[in-house]
Amino acid sequence: MLSHIKWSMTMSGLKGMTAEKAKKCEPVLAVEGLTLWIAGEKRISDVSFRIHAGERVCLLGASGCGKSLTAKTITGTPPPGVRISGSIRVNGVEVCGKHPVVRPQAGRVATVFQDSSTALNPLMTLGKQLRLALPAACDGEITAMLEAVGLGDIPRFAARYPAELSGGQRQRLCIALAMQSSSSLLVADEPTTALDVLTQQSVVDVMRKASEARALLFITHDITVAAQLCQHALVMENGRLVESASMAQLLSQPQHPYTQRLVQAAKQAALPSQIASLCGVAV
Repeated sequence: MLSHIKWSMTMSGLKGMTAEKAKKCEPVLAVEGLTLWIAGEKRISDVSFRIHAGERVCLLGASGCGKSLTAKTITGTPPPGVRISGSIRVNGVEVCGKHPVVRPQAGRVATVFQDSSTALNPLMTLGKQLRLALPAACDGEITAMLEAVGLGDIPRFAARYPAELSGGQRQRLCIALAMQSSSSLLVADEPTTALDVLTQQSVVDVMRKASEARALLFITHDITVAAQLCQHALVMENGRLVESASMAQLLSQPQHPYTQRLVQAAKQAALPSQIASLCGVAV
């Protein structure tokens, strides 16, 4: 009888460990067969990929290829009137076609948008916006947050309006706010597109810090920026994923003709200081 109890306890413990291990192996984001139509035109076709905790994955492609539309569908903010099929699971929660407001907490996504000027209210001081976004935070916590993204030394920060910050400063503030989210998934939709090279670098550094404890989906057409930040790349052409590879492999041995053209064009346009990141150097 005693041996039976011990065996039962052992099996129960093993089942618990197996369940815990399975939970850790479960992807933070799982997209399966995502297809999207706008006005009857198929814009995204059978897109599938997964991102696990701690992974930084970029979705690469030229303008109009469907990468930002994919990001908006994942975050629950696609254009009105779209028709969507497939599956999007965030932490195991099915969220395909659901607006962020009606998603359960586990299915919500922290988002950084391309245009930081529209992400902030232009008619409200930054201090008031921070208070509305973080009502439970004390002054010390807000100060620490701003210092973490390099905004702690701006005089009269709380009294300023968004237009009084540079594009890079506004973007870092948006990333800082996204970092306060409890979501385990961060989606950044071309957050460096309108920034100069030096400002891009500072934003990439902040993005890397922001994604330390999260899964990151980084949307961009800039392979040079992606190489500085991401470990894995997904390449999209005309609404389809045409290649999936580690960033090092993608840069050194691109397989698809479209990817080969993207990498070659990036290397030709790269500055001398950017060459290393485009020659297969691990991030």
